[in-house]
Amino acid sequence: MVKDIMSQLPDSICDEAPGTINRHLIINRDKPPFNNPELRRAMSLSIDRQAFVDIVAQGKGEIGGVLQSPPGGLWGLLSDQLRELPGYAPDVAANRAQARQIMEKLGYGPDNHLKIKVSASDIRFYKDPAVVLIDQLKEIWIDGELEAIDSTRYYPKIMRQEYTVGLNLQTSGPDPDPMLDLFYGCGSSVNWDGYCNKEIDQLIEQQSMEGDPARRKQILWQIEHKLAEEDVRPIIFYADRGFCRRPWVKNEMVNTNSIFDSARREDVWLDK
Repeated sequence: MVKDIMSQLPDSICDEAPGTINRHLIINRDKPPFNNPELRRAMSLSIDRQAFVDIVAQGKGEIGGVLQSPPGGLWGLLSDQLRELPGYAPDVAANRAQARQIMEKLGYGPDNHLKIKVSASDIRFYKDPAVVLIDQLKEIWIDGELEAIDSTRYYPKIMRQEYTVGLNLQTSGPDPDPMLDLFYGCGSSVNWDGYCNKEIDQLIEQQSMEGDPARRKQILWQIEHKLAEEDVRPIIFYADRGFCRRPWVKNEMVNTNSIFDSARREDVWLDK
């Protein structure tokens, strides 16, 4: 859209910033056969994150975890730490070979594909990566059919657990406190897949009470590792965001770790 705006309004001033919204895979952990953690691991291993960045974000995006990684994020894992998480190793072929071994163990293979529906909102920010996800799942004998849901019905259906597999979006900042409990706390209203781990709840509370930033970051990284090890809504990628304005719009803030902080625009003025 930045390219479209600049071509139609050549005097526009456009900036790009790291994205704070991640796209992730959601799996209904209570519905067979997805209640099998090995199947969820195979699906996680099938993901080629860089391909999502290249195709959906046109190369302008980042691979990250639950918390937005630097330079935009303040608390997320560094790139070398991300590679240690399940499914994040850059050798996609090796990841998928491991995933196919798991699928064969579970009884699937070239002659026995698992057929699923992949739910996504009918907005392009959801649909486009969902199409890529379906294509990648074919590499491990999972045939997905896109279920594009009207945007007004999408989140109510997800929150009622009326899905099996989906491509979803959620924010990651700027501070971990509200979003970790909101998305991963036991019983939270927007815990999309009903994940519950009392140990994670304790770590979320612990990091919230930790006043030393360095020690807090270590607890947060521990949470990241545990969520990845349990394949809890694998984070796929973050797409960069574009900010465009006309020359007479002054003092507009370009956010790098939140989509909300500058919404009041109390310092913006029009030189017109």
